[in-house]
Amino acid sequence: MARVLLSTPLLRGCLDPLAAHTLVEGSPGSDADAEALICEPTQSVDSAVLRRMPALRVIAVAGAGTDAIDHEAAAERGLEVLAAGEALTETTADLAFGLIISASRLMHEAETVLRAGRWGGWRFLEEFGQDVNGATLGLVGFGSIARAVARRAGGFGMSILHHTRHPTGMPGWVAELDELLQASDIVSIHVPLSAETRRLIDERRIRLLKPTAVLVNTSRGPVIDEDALADALTTGRLFAAGLDVYEQEPQISPRLLAAPRAVLLPHVGSATLRTREAMLRSAAVKVQAFLSREGVDR
Repeated sequence: MARVLLSTPLLRGCLDPLAAHTLVEGSPGSDADAEALICEPTQSVDSAVLRRMPALRVIAVAGAGTDAIDHEAAAERGLEVLAAGEALTETTADLAFGLIISASRLMHEAETVLRAGRWGGWRFLEEFGQDVNGATLGLVGFGSIARAVARRAGGFGMSILHHTRHPTGMPGWVAELDELLQASDIVSIHVPLSAETRRLIDERRIRLLKPTAVLVNTSRGPVIDEDALADALTTGRLFAAGLDVYEQEPQISPRLLAAPRAVLLPHVGSATLRTREAMLRSAAVKVQAFLSREGVDR
């Protein structure tokens, strides 16, 4: 039997796979005797936290991203790092496609006008949005969430391109990211945060986008240069953007908040009860499998 430290909310029934073990609640690093840690994707597990947990053998993130974990320090300790990303694929894809539609059709701006009492009724010449149906969608990254977005896009008759560092062998693969950005009407970002992807979409690449293009990000905030994005929206070099993630969460750039045609959500890509339960249950299942494999399941 092992001690498992839980730094996530306790959702009903999600921890049943760990019933044979001792479960304790607390922040990462708060239990020196814990052999396993289940944490949220945004909770920092750095070298200082790891030093306070000398018995730790495995870390499971109840989510997709593990960029809040110090992987170098974990590797030095021989710790296994697990993630429950498969549990949130479809729900996050739903939200990404919602941002595609909302930003393209200027839904936020239209609602703001209505709520402010400035709507004067139907007019033939409105502030026009961009069509989603029949548009070319460029996916940066082609993991499970991007592929789920592609399936949704197929229902809208969209042409679908995707870019990855290595050939996927699938239709629509584009070898050069710059080429994909230039060819797409809508670009949706689906890459993990790493040294290679930090500010992957910088000022130069934002300039490659069509002035009618829409940029959507549900991956990690630092993948996009927010100042460059705010400049492009403010000057009209980019039509619209939809974001669910930010460089300095939970702080949001005042320039982004003030930028026109930006749909901004507070990192709610996986925020349905069913999915959050599945994320925690998946993390518990993976910890149990690790402990069983290591002979701690007794």
